[in-house]
Amino acid sequence: MGLAAADETPQFTALTGGVSSDIWRVDLARGPVCIKRALAQLKVAATWRAPVERNASEVGWIEVARQIVAGCAPRILGHDPQAGLFAMEFFDPADYRLWKSDLRDGLVDLAMAAAVGDTLGRIHATTAGDSGLSHRFGNDTIFHDIRLEPYLIAAGRAHPDRAGALKALATATAQTRQVLVHGDVSPKNILLGPDGPVFLDAECAWYGDPAFDLGFCLNHLLLKCLWTPRAAALFLDAFDALSAAYLAHVDWEAVAALEARAARLLPGLLLARIDGKSPVEYVSAAADKDFVRRIARDLLANPVERLGEVRAAWRKGLPG
Repeated sequence: MGLAAADETPQFTALTGGVSSDIWRVDLARGPVCIKRALAQLKVAATWRAPVERNASEVGWIEVARQIVAGCAPRILGHDPQAGLFAMEFFDPADYRLWKSDLRDGLVDLAMAAAVGDTLGRIHATTAGDSGLSHRFGNDTIFHDIRLEPYLIAAGRAHPDRAGALKALATATAQTRQVLVHGDVSPKNILLGPDGPVFLDAECAWYGDPAFDLGFCLNHLLLKCLWTPRAAALFLDAFDALSAAYLAHVDWEAVAALEARAARLLPGLLLARIDGKSPVEYVSAAADKDFVRRIARDLLANPVERLGEVRAAWRKGLPG
């Protein structure tokens, strides 16, 4: 990619985090860069394969998102589609904190949660109804392989009496094509920088249902209540702040329609993070897993149409 001079020896340091790619810090004479290469078999116990072409989709999402919200994603420094990898700017941890780490420590910045919702809403609103992007990011097969099957369909195999509801959610999501979706809006993929949030890991990029991005992120804020219980009330406040900031941008369809899809999807995603192919690592106690299963199964059997109703059901069941 022309990033290293012919006479220099790059120094590679493997970075941790994530299950779908190899990620390296590479120190060059020009300074550090980050290299990311998609894996065909994800680093989980279950068989979970996905096309490595998703690496190019991630580059595309980053390029589009940065045009809409300056600085909301890393600069692409080089791309080698044949090798299935790209180079991007490296963010100094001294200036860019991982949102997941803050939440683990009970540090909840409501303004930053709102900024995440605002940024996501702006990207969705700007890309809504764009036939060119719909064609460019028509990654239906990849999205099914890396999101719908390992999350919703796999959870249905663990809960046969809810498999029909989960399959219906997967089908409805797959058939909704409205905006450019990131596909993995998670605190582990968001850096908190001096100028706002920076979104990483967009290899699930797909032109599809905006409710997936919203529900996927809100799901993590609910689950954090079990990881750091003392901050549960703040996580729920962040849930509200992010939702409100995001929904303020919805102008491509009725707000109530999008909110209803997100509210119906949330319990499926909750259950998927316990009994799907990628269980969340910090919900390990049997009692906590059973709590998630109970709330999610009840909401799958009795769907609601407002995010506040999901939040209320979750809050009501939390200890204390």
